[in-house]
Amino acid sequence: MPTDVISAREAEVLALLGEHLSNAEIAARLFISVRTVESHVSSLLRKLELPDRRALSRRAAERARPAAPALPAPLTAFVGRVRERGELAEAVKTHRQVTAVGPGGVGKTRLALAVAAEVAADYADGVWFVDLVPVTDPRRVGAAVAAAVGVGEQPGAGLDDAVVAALADREALLVLDNCEQVRDGVAPFLERLLAACPGVRVLVTSRARLMVPFERVFPVPPLSRDGGAESEAVALFLDRAAAVGLAPGPAVRDRVAALCERLDGMALAIELAAARLPTLGLDGLTAGLSDQLRVLAGGPRADDRHRSVRAVLDWSHDLLRPQDQALLRRLSVFVAPFTADAAAEVTGFAPLDRATVADGLGRLAEQSLLVVAPAASGTRYRALETIRQYGGARLADAGEADEVLARHADWCLAAASGLEDTEGPDWRARFDAVADDVRAALSWSARRPERRGQAGRLALALAGAAFTRTLLGESQQRYEQAAGLADENLAATALRQAAAVAGCRRLGDDMLRLHRAASAAALRAGDSAGAGRDLAEAATIAYRFSSTFAQVPPRDEVTGLLARARELSGSDPAARAAVALAEAAVVADAFGAVQGDVDNSVRETVASAERAVRLARPTGDPVAESAALDALSGARSWDGDPFGAADAARRRVDVLASAPPGPAAAHELMDALAMAAGTAVGAGRLPEARRWGRRLAQHPLLAEVGHHATSWLLVADAFAGHADEVLAGSVRFRDAWEHSGRQRSFSLGPAAAAVALVHGLRGDGQARADWLGIVGRAGNAPEHRHGYGAVFDALVLLHHGDVDAALDRVEPEPEEVWKWVSWVWLHWYVALRAETAALAGHPAARDRIAAARALVDGNPVATAQVDRAEALLDGDVSRLPAAAAAFEAAGSPYQAARTLLLAGGPHTATGEAALTGLGLGYGFRVGSA
Repeated sequence: MPTDVISAREAEVLALLGEHLSNAEIAARLFISVRTVESHVSSLLRKLELPDRRALSRRAAERARPAAPALPAPLTAFVGRVRERGELAEAVKTHRQVTAVGPGGVGKTRLALAVAAEVAADYADGVWFVDLVPVTDPRRVGAAVAAAVGVGEQPGAGLDDAVVAALADREALLVLDNCEQVRDGVAPFLERLLAACPGVRVLVTSRARLMVPFERVFPVPPLSRDGGAESEAVALFLDRAAAVGLAPGPAVRDRVAALCERLDGMALAIELAAARLPTLGLDGLTAGLSDQLRVLAGGPRADDRHRSVRAVLDWSHDLLRPQDQALLRRLSVFVAPFTADAAAEVTGFAPLDRATVADGLGRLAEQSLLVVAPAASGTRYRALETIRQYGGARLADAGEADEVLARHADWCLAAASGLEDTEGPDWRARFDAVADDVRAALSWSARRPERRGQAGRLALALAGAAFTRTLLGESQQRYEQAAGLADENLAATALRQAAAVAGCRRLGDDMLRLHRAASAAALRAGDSAGAGRDLAEAATIAYRFSSTFAQVPPRDEVTGLLARARELSGSDPAARAAVALAEAAVVADAFGAVQGDVDNSVRETVASAERAVRLARPTGDPVAESAALDALSGARSWDGDPFGAADAARRRVDVLASAPPGPAAAHELMDALAMAAGTAVGAGRLPEARRWGRRLAQHPLLAEVGHHATSWLLVADAFAGHADEVLAGSVRFRDAWEHSGRQRSFSLGPAAAAVALVHGLRGDGQARADWLGIVGRAGNAPEHRHGYGAVFDALVLLHHGDVDAALDRVEPEPEEVWKWVSWVWLHWYVALRAETAALAGHPAARDRIAAARALVDGNPVATAQVDRAEALLDGDVSRLPAAAAAFEAAGSPYQAARTLLLAGGPHTATGEAALTGLGLGYGFRVGSA
């Protein structure tokens, strides 16, 4: 174990490492030199016995990791339950999952909260509380937990997967409250969670057990009446009576005990009775309850407990004014806290009006039938779940359920439609305030044939809002639900939106399925051109996004889709453009698909992509034009034209600036930014690549997927030589990649290799080997072997002076490995072939330099590299300072520093200082010609 004491300055450095700051950023923040920061980092690694900077960042994050959100703060004191608190706390400590079971109103939630607060210190990551009252769909249990824990979705996975991944290494207690209505969703979710998260324990409250083998059931009894006037039940009554201004004296406590006995010690019943004490007095309470309980006498003990709560609620209800009775039952349709305005909209019809509703809310709150919940957006009200369920039964008995639920659905539709305006910092809060009610209204409407139209509109509104809220899984689900509720024309539109959301989630199989379904819906609606367009898009997706498929569609299936698309499209311009793009993708393999033809003709590929762009532009659809430009960018890269590829990619971003917001535009823009960054790297435009890379890293839909968000920024920073930025970004990349289930993608391999490059330049062989292992699991093996891997390996080998090994790594002619180097890596590859040949004195060095110069003309980094190689071959080091200046101007400070070291003499000290400032002053050796 570490024994050295961390100094105050080291503690400051460690905290900033936890924020993933670079050494330069830490130095600026603390007003010290970069060299001093490096010294502190080395000292911290030694003292904390950690292997590398990534481990330091993790340790810092753990030290600064915020506790779980505070448990809900009850408005009243917790009374009694000494024995149950101890027994339940012990059960939670000795069992992974405990279910506190009891009837409504017995006090399960308060007991669970008290125990959770008591044991919270035992869990390094604290306690997470999840109220499942608003959840009406068992499939959304995981989403509720994700919202409470603060977990977002991962592409290619659902929220349940994200929660499991996020909690896999946590030590926490999860409290799931009010599970009875979604037990079918809770049980399988918990089974998976507990199996994958060994440090997590779960405390459930429910009216019924979950009926799973790993469950430990803890029956919650009523409050003890043992001890008569000194019992826990009496103590609760006295506490709540004092809170409303009238605490009974000692002389009447025996009568209070008798009253609590009649109420069977049910906590909610006692609290409601105590709230009435100031207006009725003890005599009135006793008389009123005696009549109710006499009617409900008899039956099993457990039923008596239910009946005692029902008795108190019946009695409280009967004492209300008729208008307040109507208000109480009508308010039961709200599943989340509501405002007075919302209550008036839904419940304000005869015998109520808006003024009556406002007054009634106050009276119900005064009588403990509503809870007042202050919020930033204004006062909100809610009913405890037992009271809400009671109100729902009364609503049905009054024959008003359909009318009130219909008004609630109308209000929800208006509220959801209002969310289309996403301006303002309070948009998320507005969504969260109404989302559960909209979901409930949608569920009710969808079950009624006469309200299918409204249900469809609710589903569409919720789908769009959920997308903006970055609830992508729900957004796709709601678009698909809307398609099932709408007519065929709207169904096709909804399915296309669902496909776009699936694209944002990197679910290629779903994209293909949904476009095929949209085609079928369009055909049923008589829109053959639309059907053809959808099939063409399905075919394009199969090749364009082949790496996002769990199972890559076979070529025969895709060519069949394309053939049918041609038949259906006719002369419709948009459909013809879609077919042209599909032909570029499938026939010409413009996107270099997994299942593509390695031997396709580059000239035909370029021509096919150019045709797709010509046909897409007149349609006025920015998304379609961007997709066609993507094909052209790919074709240009296969043609050995990185500049054309980069220009086409940059045009995509410009074109999409006019696209209306939505899933399709968002999916296209994320891809466009990635391609713009990647192709800018290929053209040697490193500042531009870093700019696009940063914009991609900051995209809100990628907040939870740092591996995809940072992939191209890591590559651009590594080529530039910004080691601190790469190492800081690598923490986000690796954590997200591991949480995602260690996905494989064409952009993830190069990103991991870029981190390995920096570790290699720094001389950290173990860390480099670690990241090369990630490359093998995240990327494409042939591409690594012959493409970016060859480039990065050669850079490391040259840095350490191993010229012969570097020469061997890039020995194959570019034509031999064209598909693996022709996209981003071609110019880097040929420039390195020229330089390694020059340094090694290879007989073909001058020919390689000439060939490279002709190819990379216009690439500022590669041109400077070829100039350097020629100067070294000629033995004229006087030309190297000019090459160093060219590298600096091109945004490659690493190559500039390396060039000065190669120049030697008076330039050596400057080069060494520059490398040290970049965090790369380790193990550099000058290779000899």
